[in-house]
Amino acid sequence: MSLTLPSDFTLRESTRKFIDSGPKQLLINGAWVPALDGQTFSTVNPANGEELAQVALAGVEDVARAVHAARAAFEMGPWSQMSGAERGEYLWRLADLIDQHADELAELETLDNGKPLRVSRRGDLPAASKHFRYYAGWASKLEGSTIPVSIPNQFVYTLREPAGVVALIIPWNFPLLMAAWKLAPALACGNTAILKPAEETPLTALRLGELVLEAGFPDGVINILTGPGEPTGAAMAANMGVDKVAFTGSTETGRKILRAAADSNLKKVSLELGGKSPNVIFADANIESAIKGANWAIFSTAGQECVAGSRLFIERPVYEQVLDGLRQQAERIRVGSGFTPKVHIGPIVSAAQLERVMGYIEGGREQADLVTGGQRLGGDLAEGYFIQPTIFAHQKDDLPLVKDEIFGPVAAVTAFDSMEELVARANSTAYGLAAGVWTQNLSKAHRFAQAVKAGTVWINGYGMFDAAAPFGGYKESGFGREMGKEALDLYTRVKSVWVSI
Repeated sequence: MSLTLPSDFTLRESTRKFIDSGPKQLLINGAWVPALDGQTFSTVNPANGEELAQVALAGVEDVARAVHAARAAFEMGPWSQMSGAERGEYLWRLADLIDQHADELAELETLDNGKPLRVSRRGDLPAASKHFRYYAGWASKLEGSTIPVSIPNQFVYTLREPAGVVALIIPWNFPLLMAAWKLAPALACGNTAILKPAEETPLTALRLGELVLEAGFPDGVINILTGPGEPTGAAMAANMGVDKVAFTGSTETGRKILRAAADSNLKKVSLELGGKSPNVIFADANIESAIKGANWAIFSTAGQECVAGSRLFIERPVYEQVLDGLRQQAERIRVGSGFTPKVHIGPIVSAAQLERVMGYIEGGREQADLVTGGQRLGGDLAEGYFIQPTIFAHQKDDLPLVKDEIFGPVAAVTAFDSMEELVARANSTAYGLAAGVWTQNLSKAHRFAQAVKAGTVWINGYGMFDAAAPFGGYKESGFGREMGKEALDLYTRVKSVWVSI
């Protein structure tokens, strides 16, 4: 297949071999198989709209096949019977393989998602392998407890057991990293898994599947299905043989998954959903650092992050200064193909998402003051899905521009006058995923951190993550915590055992 890339960049031979190896299939029970009905779909390069590959579209019967394989591997295979230490060795082996193939995986991520190659290689890939190693350590440390009870002559203890067959549905903004976020703890706890990457970005998950086979995981422990939310994701959520669904994506889809779980077998569900995160700059902040941090918070990955600092609150004495600094920085951002040297941000992931973002920008022109940006980029970038970093200044918090998760490089900036006003406005949203605050007064920072309704708060920084630190949302941003020790609760059940003495 012919791939159009910047003239000064050449793909690795292994990357091109994977792309050129023909239609991509489903991984079910340790084998690559086509969809039963033969359906496929295209995955495209968002930098130029070119098709990268044809990918199998898993239907309801394909989901049933994968669930059957995962159930057999869980009930009768060796996985759940292994010691935690043995499972940890498999996770560690997979982490080593990810590191060995990191350059290739990063290229596939940038081809499919569009993000700059250095971000894929220096950010996503090391974090993915670290997640597998972190949970490899936890695999041998799952433990119950003994419980003193009021009834005499009773010894009571608890067992922490795997949930069973888990369906893992991940988004397109961090494809490989989100796969690691979910697979690593699920496998460490002894579950078997069915992974569905987003239809826009299936390639790194499929390449990960090849590494899973190379690592020697027993058949059926990890199955990978590709396809859209309908029918693939919906069939996974509704299947009676699935014991747990972990989903990252939109709040709208999260509601559908909850309904499907309720209408089937009341399966366990965890949701990491949308966000409209407040990022606050007080007048006593280090203004230069705050401007740089706020710029990164919204424009990194072209604003396509659930934690993006898309609502920026600036204390009035420094409002004009900060707004002008943000404008200057935004206008210096280099937008282009992720394979172009020194590019800062890449394209929007798809034509549909581009249209959605541009719709909000056009609506914003009538609702607020456009400070900078607001255009789809043309010229050499006209074939791709590129948008200028965009800043709006506003006075009304009830605008769609301010309320809705746009998932694009669009910042809504406003001024505030007091802590009380700030907290009320910051919390006046359906979401509660993340927040940031910039101030040199730590008392003020801690007051805001306690008052804001968000699952993660960054003080004098933004967007840091670690496998050991739990992450999740409040309100319509979902429930359950990924990463850290808390993620083990998502993939286990607790059993109480009573022994009469």
